[in-house]
Amino acid sequence: MSQATATLMDGTGLARRIVEETAKQAADLTGRTGVTPCLATVLVGEDPASVTYVRMKQNRSRKAGIASRHVSLPAATTTAELIGTLTELSADPTVHGILLQHPMGPHIDERAAFEAIAPEKDVDGVTLASFSAMSFGLPGFSSCTPGAIMRLLDAYDVDPAGRRAVVVGRSAILGRPVGMLLLGRDATVTYCHSRTPAGDLSAVLREADIVVAAVGRARLIRGEDIKPGAVVVDAGYNAGNVGDVDFDGARERASLITPVPGGVGPVTIATLLSQTVEAAVRQTGA
Repeated sequence: MSQATATLMDGTGLARRIVEETAKQAADLTGRTGVTPCLATVLVGEDPASVTYVRMKQNRSRKAGIASRHVSLPAATTTAELIGTLTELSADPTVHGILLQHPMGPHIDERAAFEAIAPEKDVDGVTLASFSAMSFGLPGFSSCTPGAIMRLLDAYDVDPAGRRAVVVGRSAILGRPVGMLLLGRDATVTYCHSRTPAGDLSAVLREADIVVAAVGRARLIRGEDIKPGAVVVDAGYNAGNVGDVDFDGARERASLITPVPGGVGPVTIATLLSQTVEAAVRQTGA
């Protein structure tokens, strides 16, 4: 299969369409109820990448008709103090969605902090309640990157049913939940991760119809290990705008592939905004 055969999965274009539809839904809600959907972002410390990412989300929120409330906390904030802030936001009826930016620093109990977010406001899909809902196909909010991956597959008419999907990565908010979402769509799912021996990883990948790379190791997945005609979704992002997949090599064999950047990332933010408006609709009963 020639390099030109693989079609790029355009996350930027899909994200634009999602945001446009989200803006219409937000305007409709505001017109009917007077309520403007509000996303609260919470940032502990001043990690430059996190600051930039939060600012980007705020800018995109405005374009979608969503109000932003930003809470910036010192790097020395304790777990108890962070939980207090999240509990207050969860109880605030003018806030419809909460995003806790991570990483938060090794002194913070990340799981305890996530669990302080009310499930109905967990628009980033990080709580145990959200993971359970994803796993059992119940109403709730998907983790945003896994949700974005499913939206990309749908946009390119990739039906996971009956296909072998390999997820490389097992993080609580990416690898594990995307496997559950794929399983819920009747894929046969295999998890691999950083401790999977290289030879075993290659053997499993060569049987995969759908590959989701989410391990956070630059170019871990080699082009030669991609099954001809496979769909490759690279959710990794490493220094130098490099994903977890050897893009050039994989593109020679895949039928569909996401670029890095411009693939999963933009759709992740669009999914966050879409779920924020959905949360506002549910909370207002409109």
